[in-house]
Amino acid sequence: MNDNEALPPRAVSPSHRRGVALTQVELTWIEKRIEHWLRFGRRTEEKILDRRRSISSFAPGSIFGFVRWASNDYGTVISRMDIVRAIEVGKPYQTLPFVRPGGEILLRVDSWPKVERVLLAVDAIEALNIDPADVAPEYWRHLHNRLTAGHEPRAYTREQHVGWLKRRSVTP
Repeated sequence: MNDNEALPPRAVSPSHRRGVALTQVELTWIEKRIEHWLRFGRRTEEKILDRRRSISSFAPGSIFGFVRWASNDYGTVISRMDIVRAIEVGKPYQTLPFVRPGGEILLRVDSWPKVERVLLAVDAIEALNIDPADVAPEYWRHLHNRLTAGHEPRAYTREQHVGWLKRRSVTP
């Protein structure tokens, strides 16, 4: 190649072209073996790797629910749900399998009974016509703490949500 020939362009993801670092979540679906899926969240990008795997990307500050389940010949090996807030560049974060680089973990539960309780809470929030991605982060922490301690969590209410939206609108 001589000096006058241009180098081929490098493939750059749309997020890097915009100058935004996205949080990426690797999803896998192998029926009845490995099921990593999103229960809620607003994807900014989605890349299909093959018919069983994809990568979903989230903007900084967005909240998503990530469920992981796996089994072997003897039954369930892992049941887990994490509710995560995507991080901003330069901010501290927690690492989490299949989430790059990581995020702020608002809720983390292991075992199917607890995962099911969180899924029911998400269903109840949606029954209020509220997107779970818009719920106050404090509620997800409350739910995590109550389930961890073996106590009954309080339900998320429309009034609580309105208060959160007002607080968010005046807080930078």
